[in-house]
Amino acid sequence: RFHGEGFQEGLAEGSHAGLAEGRRHGALHGARVGSEIGSYHGFALTWHCLLQKCTDEKNRKKIRALDSLIGMIQKFPYEDPTYDKLQEDLEKIRGKFKQVCSMLNIQSDFRIGPERSSLTF
Repeated sequence: RFHGEGFQEGLAEGSHAGLAEGRRHGALHGARVGSEIGSYHGFALTWHCLLQKCTDEKNRKKIRALDSLIGMIQKFPYEDPTYDKLQEDLEKIRGKFKQVCSMLNIQSDFRIGPERSSLTF
């Protein structure tokens, strides 16, 4: 009887602690992803504005790539953590960001550190 009661108490306590730890981990990971996507979005909007007045073919290709990146970011499912292709879409956005940086001849590095995230050029 004591063994069974101890098991049930331990199971309840472990479930409660696991939920709290899971929430903290999810909030931290979500904040990191949000910071990364937000940096990409700000980057793309800024460059789109800078290149808007240029009309040569090279810049039109850059603008199309930026439009594509902006579109991917806008379609990203921020509100649905159960979206089954979340990681896949995030990797596509990262790839498009790298492509845009290459087209703009910009060396970029997105780092997530313990204190904060940063995007350097």
